[in-house]
Amino acid sequence: MRRMLLVAAAISLLGIVAGCATQKAAKTEPAQAEPKPLTQYVDTPTGRWMVHDESRPAPPIITPGAECGAAPSDAVVLFDGTEDSLKNWTDGKLTDGKPNPVKWRFVDGYMESVKGGGYAQTKDEYGSCQLHVEFATPANVQGSGQGRGNSGVFLQGQYEIQVLDSYENKTYPDGQCGALYGRAVPLVNVCRKPGEWQSYDIIYHRPMFDKDGKVTRKATFTVFQNGVLIQGHVELTGGTGWINAHAVTEYKPHPDKGPIQLQDHGNPVRYRNIWVRELKD
Repeated sequence: MRRMLLVAAAISLLGIVAGCATQKAAKTEPAQAEPKPLTQYVDTPTGRWMVHDESRPAPPIITPGAECGAAPSDAVVLFDGTEDSLKNWTDGKLTDGKPNPVKWRFVDGYMESVKGGGYAQTKDEYGSCQLHVEFATPANVQGSGQGRGNSGVFLQGQYEIQVLDSYENKTYPDGQCGALYGRAVPLVNVCRKPGEWQSYDIIYHRPMFDKDGKVTRKATFTVFQNGVLIQGHVELTGGTGWINAHAVTEYKPHPDKGPIQLQDHGNPVRYRNIWVRELKD
């Protein structure tokens, strides 16, 4: 009995000593200082501004179009459904130093490609931009694959977003409607039936080249077709030109601006309501 009492007393004493040691250690730990609030800044082309600074310049105000797809107040309208707006377009060739008129047909508020008429090309040139285009492939379905409702929208006269009748029409995916031709397959096929009007809303940032012609920034595309995202900030790895069935072109240095082009591929594809907003690089 006496031995048991001595053991209990020893255990109790050890607990007291351990507790005192823990308290002593806790007392010797340095107190952590409260973090000081930081004033954060944002560097912009217009200066250096505090976060939530009310004196920071606000974005310019523009008036949106009255309807979905209508041009906003700061857009350049390239085709508005009037025959007079064909003056903004050319066939890309010159006669006596002046651009030739576009050889496409004007019918009922739209322009339609004419086989052998060549591309429709803007007289003015653009770099990085937001582009709205509406198009319709032929209601009278003929051909298959790439031979059915084929056309294209070219940025800077270089980089093609494919236009094709891809409604129940099989072809290679990087050449179907909405593809960055030969480079990027659209996320989804959202094509309407042949003859129905469709839309592209394109956000394009041009590539940049150094003095030796080497790419320092690749082009990027974000594309909505009929209001659905089909290309999400896709970096274009090279050109979209045709060499042969299983090859692609590479980047070639070109000026900072170039024409917007609509392709004549032998099919009567229609276009209307085309406008562009230039974007800063």
